[in-house]
Amino acid sequence: MKKISCFSYSFLASTALAFSISSTAVNASVLLSGWDGSTDSGFGFLAMESNDDSSSGPIVFDSYEALAFNNGLNFFGTTYDRFFINNNGNVTFNSPVGTYTPNAFPNSNQPMIAPFWGDVDTRCSECGDVFIGSPNEDTLVVTWNEVGYYSQNSNPTNTFQLVLIDREDTGAGNFDVEFRYEDIGWTSGEASSGVPAQAGYDAGDGENFFTVPGSQTASIADIDESNSNTGTPGIWKFAIRDGVLPGKNPENPILPIVDPETPTDYEFEFSIDEPDELVFIDPDVAVGYDYIVNSGPNIASVLLPEGYDDNMFDLFLWDDVLLDWLDTGTDITGGVEYDFTSPVDRFRIMGIDVSNMLDPTPDAFVTGLTFDSSGVINMNQNAVTVFVPDPTPVPAPSTLLVMLSALFGTLLMRKRK
Repeated sequence: MKKISCFSYSFLASTALAFSISSTAVNASVLLSGWDGSTDSGFGFLAMESNDDSSSGPIVFDSYEALAFNNGLNFFGTTYDRFFINNNGNVTFNSPVGTYTPNAFPNSNQPMIAPFWGDVDTRCSECGDVFIGSPNEDTLVVTWNEVGYYSQNSNPTNTFQLVLIDREDTGAGNFDVEFRYEDIGWTSGEASSGVPAQAGYDAGDGENFFTVPGSQTASIADIDESNSNTGTPGIWKFAIRDGVLPGKNPENPILPIVDPETPTDYEFEFSIDEPDELVFIDPDVAVGYDYIVNSGPNIASVLLPEGYDDNMFDLFLWDDVLLDWLDTGTDITGGVEYDFTSPVDRFRIMGIDVSNMLDPTPDAFVTGLTFDSSGVINMNQNAVTVFVPDPTPVPAPSTLLVMLSALFGTLLMRKRK
């Protein structure tokens, strides 16, 4: 047990038990930096003095001319005009938080965005500090630069950022969230009983939250190098529109986890509570797709988008005897929900002509699925691709985003009653 500091510093006034050793930064290029401030760090202003478990004072969004969000930030239906930077790798909106061992999301009554909630300690002589800066009028960046862990340990350190991007151009209070990880060398402090850090965000309502895979496990140490939902190791990105998570409308679909070593394979993990709830996913596309449930409820129906060729897709099912896909002879019409005779754990659709020349990017093919029961699902949607020499660029097919009858959450994002 350790004593928690109860004091806080004002940004405006101040103008391990489980870790992996890493001596050099692996993803320095993912960091945002280079703007003016009260320090020569390139990250802006010092958010707070060196401390353990402390926080900044309330930072009002429009209190400094370079900061974004002059009209506030809409986070799950509540518009906030201020926030607190907590030394332990997160920001909160109702009050500062000094808790150093991460509580599994959801947490009641404390809206939080956490790029790396762990036991940060910046008191050591070789530890870095926490900064806040604004590279432009639409962007706010909080940087935990070479921060150590409790108690006053600086070997190794972590460097990561939280980026908030004002997207009022899409609606009042709308914003994007980015987690950027240069180097993660430790996962927990000496007082955290070995509980590793957690990354994600939480509405504070006990229902809506998102947790990056690997949180509170040893694999969170690899968040700077492993898969992400952008295809770039070390960068995760999420869009918050109308105060809700991605997936509530086709203009803001959920993105999959992308493994750079297998760029046509896309993994989803999500929880189903209300099978009739409308949620959207947006994986990549080539000439077809394999939909495979790795664990959890089976697929009861599918709704494919309209606008491809003759608007018809070929349905293949898996034959457990032949260990191969078999053409069922059934055609699925885009825009019309198709119910499987019996729920299936996998199926393939084909019929996207090569002439479409669709790049495998996360804005190409929105699919809706329903399932035969509630529960946590882990599944893949893997693109079936063919090689075409010298392809020509194709614009993002935004007109193909259609309303789907589906439930989809992802990345341990849950909607609870």
